[in-house]
Amino acid sequence: MARLKKQNRKRRFQKWLILLLIGVIVLSFYMIFKNRHYVDASKPEIDVQLLDINEYSRPGIQTNGIHGIVIHYTANPGSSAQANRDYFQGLKDSQETSASSNFVVGLEGEIIQCVPTWEVAYASNERNNDTISIECCHPDESGKFTKDTYWSTVQLTAWLCKKYDLDETCVIRHYDVTGKNCPKYFVENEEAWEQFRQDVKEALTKG
Repeated sequence: MARLKKQNRKRRFQKWLILLLIGVIVLSFYMIFKNRHYVDASKPEIDVQLLDINEYSRPGIQTNGIHGIVIHYTANPGSSAQANRDYFQGLKDSQETSASSNFVVGLEGEIIQCVPTWEVAYASNERNNDTISIECCHPDESGKFTKDTYWSTVQLTAWLCKKYDLDETCVIRHYDVTGKNCPKYFVENEEAWEQFRQDVKEALTKG
């Protein structure tokens, strides 16, 4: 009888141990995937606010065809997509410099289009004529995007790749054109940049 009770206790212990292990595994998977977003290459919601045609931010010049997507960061921590778009618009009057981007992605993932994709934007130097530029907002000096900014940029990039028959290898950083530290976080964290391109690739496989 004592032996039987001991065996029953052992079985109950093993049962609870198995349940505990299952719980740990389930919790581990939950922690891994709870903050993971899954996006596809469908067209995201875009707020079209095209700049007025002017020589400082929207010259109205047609591109030579799109052969790449260039990722940038605003280098203006905490600024919004709207503020950056309005800055580009204001250059027609201030004439302080020439600058713009086809798209700006905000801190909450909002996307504003400033220049048509078939027109040149002043963002990527010698690649202005054959690329689409995406400026990304960031909350602090590290240049790291918020999750909302990140995943909106992944979807926007994937959609543009699909639209222009490109793949993730055609997605580059401003740094890859000029050596400029832009986008800062993706230049200083190469593994994060490779993950971004991998996420674009995965979004493309989902159509």
